Amino acid sequence: MKTIGLIGGMSWESTLSYYSLLNEGVKAALGGLHSAKIVLVSVDFAEVEAQQREGDWQGAAALLARAAQSVEAAGADFVLICTNTMHKVAEEVRQAIEIPLLHIADATGQALVRDGIRKVGLLGTRFTMQEAFYRTRLADQFGLEVCVPAESCQQRVHDVIYQELCLGKVTDSARQDYIRIIKALQESGAEAVILGCTEIALLIGDADVDIPLYDTTAIHVQSALNTSLA
Repeated sequence: MKTIGLIGGMSWESTLSYYSLLNEGVKAALGGLHSAKIVLVSVDFAEVEAQQREGDWQGAAALLARAAQSVEAAGADFVLICTNTMHKVAEEVRQAIEIPLLHIADATGQALVRDGIRKVGLLGTRFTMQEAFYRTRLADQFGLEVCVPAESCQQRVHDVIYQELCLGKVTDSARQDYIRIIKALQESGAEAVILGCTEIALLIGDADVDIPLYDTTAIHVQSALNTSLA
């Protein structure tokens, strides 16, 4: 079993999902008392959020690169960034280490292509929905057409993530708003919707809508399990 490196804390609620799902996956695969071999560096999300808000992506890249180097020094065989948004600096992180980085958009793109999806809706932070680092990777490497909500809906999706889900708050009003936004994406031709923020799966799941949802946390975890147990 290879040791999985995690850069977490963005937010810790979603990192908890990573830790739990990884251990459940190893137990299911190997049985008995087996659990995942994990090295975790958890950063202070308040510092990262301030850098995001101020547009200090260079500072954020340096912070995550140092975390990745710590994970590598502790014996990880490969590393995951446990958040979608911070894959904006994935290349800077990858260049700072010698071990592989498993990119969350690559794992998601592979799952969509495998299932024959061609046009997909994307929910996430405003950085993930508006900037090219995520959408362009899905389009260029996997041939996917990616659509996002209307601008006013993007703000609601973003605000729920930062003002509620990252604080451990899950409300029915937020769930209903997400359902409405997902239905609008479906009406625009989306065949599936990417839950492109690791916290969104805390709010909404397959039982809430009648369109396939791709939970990037679960997909990223499965990619890590496949690599660790290969």
